[in-house]
Amino acid sequence: MSTYIRYTDEQKERARQTDIAELLRSQGETLKRSGKEYEWRDGGQKVTIRGNLWYHQYEREGGDAIDFVRRFYNKTYQEAMDYLLGESSGILAASPPVVKEQKPLVQPERNGNMRRVYAYLLKHRGIDRDVLNHFAHAGLIYEDAKYHNVVFVGTDETGKIRHISKRGSGTESTYKGNEAGSEPEYSFHHIGKSNRLYVFEAPIDMLSYISMHKENWKEHSYVALCSVADRALFYTLKQHPHLNEVHLCLDSDEPGQAAARRIAEKLFTGGYKYEIEIPQGKDWNEDLCRPPEEPTETEEEAWEIRFS
Repeated sequence: MSTYIRYTDEQKERARQTDIAELLRSQGETLKRSGKEYEWRDGGQKVTIRGNLWYHQYEREGGDAIDFVRRFYNKTYQEAMDYLLGESSGILAASPPVVKEQKPLVQPERNGNMRRVYAYLLKHRGIDRDVLNHFAHAGLIYEDAKYHNVVFVGTDETGKIRHISKRGSGTESTYKGNEAGSEPEYSFHHIGKSNRLYVFEAPIDMLSYISMHKENWKEHSYVALCSVADRALFYTLKQHPHLNEVHLCLDSDEPGQAAARRIAEKLFTGGYKYEIEIPQGKDWNEDLCRPPEEPTETEEEAWEIRFS
């Protein structure tokens, strides 16, 4: 039976403030400098490190040095504290970070029809039928056979499927997630011939924006990050040099706009033109589905009604 050790507030703070980059270097790990931060790879996925803090860009979670040792070294709270306080006699050196293996991407089986997906996206989400037809006919949106989720497909330059994002098709469903083995660089996207790239958090926001701005939409490029990480954006810019004007269309909430500001700094440094577009509601689908406002009467119409 393990004995619980009570740590003082000073010990907890000392452990929490451990410099994570120095900790990793002491274990022979490779880090890449990125401005004031460092990048470290958890398998094929990026972890951003700044002092005693870390953030996993793909899984959207982070914490301090104690959390880092528990998460990546698979330690209990007590084991993490003992190491960080120098009381473990090399416990960490004997157990390097647990790097998750990249699982192979398994594509969900397609359903025989797309009735539930069409009903959900057209009626509940208000997506334009022509826009939906384009992606469905290209095989980039379909309905899975087992759960009837909406499946958003991301492919590489050869057409190979490299990313799967799913969304529940029930009107009350809140389920959404990326299939294990998905590579974030290849998330749901469309590449056009113009120099303009529109960037969104989610595929449905991307479809909603296109539905509201249909004129010549295929000429432009669009990418859904499926998070607030910027990996897919900068990979798209690298692969398509003609794209040099970026419209950041992330959600209007604090996480969305914080990400927009962070990405904008990188775009500015990289010499790209950029613009931040903010939806009136929380996101572009909320704007799309908002009922039209009642027309207000003009002063002349009001005069006629009042005295007729």
